[in-house]
Amino acid sequence: MPKYLIFSLLLFFGVKNTVMAQFGFSHEVGVIVGPVAFQSDYGVRGDGETNAGNTGFGIGLIHYMNFSYRADCNCYATPTYFNDHFKLRSELSYNKTNLEHFGKWVAPGKTSFAADQLRAMRGSTAVTNIGMQLEYFPFSIREFSATPGKLGPFVSLGGQFSYYNPEAYSTMGPGLGELLEVTPTKYIDGVTNDGGTVWSVVGSVGTRYKLTILSDLMIDLRWQYYFSNWVDGLNPNPDVYKENKANDWLVWLNFGYIYYLD
Repeated sequence: MPKYLIFSLLLFFGVKNTVMAQFGFSHEVGVIVGPVAFQSDYGVRGDGETNAGNTGFGIGLIHYMNFSYRADCNCYATPTYFNDHFKLRSELSYNKTNLEHFGKWVAPGKTSFAADQLRAMRGSTAVTNIGMQLEYFPFSIREFSATPGKLGPFVSLGGQFSYYNPEAYSTMGPGLGELLEVTPTKYIDGVTNDGGTVWSVVGSVGTRYKLTILSDLMIDLRWQYYFSNWVDGLNPNPDVYKENKANDWLVWLNFGYIYYLD
C-alpha cells in the first residue's frame, strides 16, 4: 500500500472527524470480514465453478456518522427525514483473491495445448480500498437505536479509491504474456504484474441487528465495480476478445460488528 494512500487515509479521517465534531454528530466504528467472489478475466463469466473457485477474503474498518444523535449534548437531534433515515459510512478495506481458469475451456475433455496453457495460468490480486457510502434506512434510525433485538435493513451507494497489486504467472515456466510457449494467444501483451490505482462504484444491501443499545451486528452484500480491466493483471484486447471486454468487479458478503461512540 503506497505511503501517499496511507497519508491520505489519515488526513481524510482526521479532517472528517474534526469537522463533524463541530456539528455534534455522533460516531460509530466497526469491523467487517467475509468472503469475496472476484469476477475477472480468469475463467468463464456467469459460470458457477468459476465463481466458487475464484473466491478470496476481505477485511475492513468502518466508521459511521450518525446524524440522528448529537454527541455534544447526548441528545437526539431535531428530527428530520434525512437524519432519521441516512448515515454516512467511511471505510478502509483489504481483499485478496487467488485466481485461475475454471469452466468449459479447461474441462477434462479439453486436451489441446491451449487448454494446457490455460490450466497452467495462475494469478492473484490484492486490493486496498478507501471510500465513502451513503446508507439509506427505510425505517426509523431513532426507533432502531432504542430497541435491542430489532432489525434495521439498509441500502447504500458510494465510491472508493483503490490500490491493486496483481500477480500472474504460469506453472509451465516464465514469460506469461510474452512467450507463446506458455501463453495462450489471446493473452499475449495482455498480462501485467504492475500495481496501480483505480476508482470504483460500490452498492450494497444489508441489515443491522440491534445487539445492545451501544452495539449492532451487521450483514452486508456488496457489489463493487472497478473502472479498469487490469485489477486482476489480465486484459486481453477487448476489440478482438469481446468476452473479456468487461471491467473487473466483485461481490463481497461481509459480516460486521459496530460499536456506538459517545
